[in-house]
Amino acid sequence: MPAQTRAGFPITKLLTAVVCASVAFGLSGCGAKSGETGPGAAASAPAPAVGVITVAPQSVGLTSELPGRLEATRIAQVRARAAGILLKRTFREGSDVKAGQLLFQIDAAPYRAQLQSTQAALARAEANREQAAAQAERYKPLLEANAISKQDYVNAVAAFKQADADVASARAAVTTAQINLGYASVTAPISGRIGRALVTEGALVGQGDATPLALVQQIDPMYVNFTQSTTDVLRLRQAIDAGKLQHSGAAEAGTVQVVLEDGTVYGAPGKLLFSDLTVDTTSGQITLRAEVPNPKGLLLPGTYVRVRVQQAQAEAAVLLPQQAVTRSPQGDSVLVVASDGSYAPRPVKVGGSQGGRWVVLEGLKASDQVIVDGFQKLGNARVVKPVPWQPAAPMGAPRAAAASDAAASTPKN
Repeated sequence: MPAQTRAGFPITKLLTAVVCASVAFGLSGCGAKSGETGPGAAASAPAPAVGVITVAPQSVGLTSELPGRLEATRIAQVRARAAGILLKRTFREGSDVKAGQLLFQIDAAPYRAQLQSTQAALARAEANREQAAAQAERYKPLLEANAISKQDYVNAVAAFKQADADVASARAAVTTAQINLGYASVTAPISGRIGRALVTEGALVGQGDATPLALVQQIDPMYVNFTQSTTDVLRLRQAIDAGKLQHSGAAEAGTVQVVLEDGTVYGAPGKLLFSDLTVDTTSGQITLRAEVPNPKGLLLPGTYVRVRVQQAQAEAAVLLPQQAVTRSPQGDSVLVVASDGSYAPRPVKVGGSQGGRWVVLEGLKASDQVIVDGFQKLGNARVVKPVPWQPAAPMGAPRAAAASDAAASTPKN
């Protein structure tokens, strides 16, 4: 016998009626708020504003940035070619010197004495030659008069020739002595900047070998040696042969820019001199050399730099800010906005960078709108509101315009 209420109805029937009433009330409540939380809410929300760039293909030079080292155009080691005691140094370390300028003075007394000795020997040889010449001259008429034998005349002529050879030998000895005396005064072989002295006064130099004394380097202009992989060179040449790229103009192709270690670009452009024909078997790279002016001595030999050199030119390329391109192992892509506000990824081919922007060679056409800013606003939105993208204002610049643009693009609740 089921339990009864005071009115005589079963309890189970009463509970069923209460649950049905609650469900009906809840359904009616959900229907009343469907416009706020249901699928219609997403449809009624405003499209997020995103910054876009309208594609305009242009002719762009393809610049490669390669590692390099600075090197002096001329390097000369100053060595002692005469043996002796170093008496004095006549230059300031780290200064600029001229070719032929006196740098070191070696004790020249032994070489001066040797020169005097050879000069005396030369004078003696010249006196003997005069005597032999006079005797040969006297014997000539006596031979014609048969007053002396022919052998005596031949001996006189031979003595004269021997005395003449002795004079030539003595003169050569004098020249050698003069050269050795000149070596005692060590001069700069080239013009340039001299480094520290490798010896001090009082040192014995040139004893057995040519002792290094200092190093002179010519640093205006400077050489910059840089390398490029053969893979990049081959890919570039194949693209040019296929007509995808063109050779740069003669003036542009020979111009290079040097990027210093702190990231700044050196003010004076350089000139490409040559590209080596031999490939390094250990690294698979070729060496290139450029010449860079250095009138103020800012560039120093051995400094690591980056070299930007234009090697080809794309006729219909697109420059995009780097944040607009998504790079992944599967390839590069950008988000393109259609005329109805919808957007979709599109694969592109990047051919390097220029001035902090990617150079896009393929995948885009004129009038395409590429999303550059506002990626965080996309969410689940299927359409967007494209607005022209403006680069960020420099530090310290007025930001009133940027603030008003941001307020205008923010959806109101």
